[in-house]
Amino acid sequence: MEAYYNNFIIFDTTESESIDFDQVGETSTHTLRLNYSQSQTFVKYSGSMPTSVSSLSTKEGPYTYEEMLNILSGSAWNWSGSWPQ
Repeated sequence: MEAYYNNFIIFDTTESESIDFDQVGETSTHTLRLNYSQSQTFVKYSGSMPTSVSSLSTKEGPYTYEEMLNILSGSAWNWSGSWPQ
């Protein structure tokens, strides 16, 4: 894979094992970033959508880098609470 990834797909964590990690920028299920509720994750890729990604039934996107930055700054992906004293 190339070092620069310009496509992002969000999907339910229940489908994480369906990803062929040789086709995306992440290396395993252990390196996936999860949303705050741990119900969704995403992968990044360059060029055409990999077959393991296109076969996901819960996918959202593709999103550009800029769109993904905006999504990740939202409350679903960031904890906005306070730490216990």
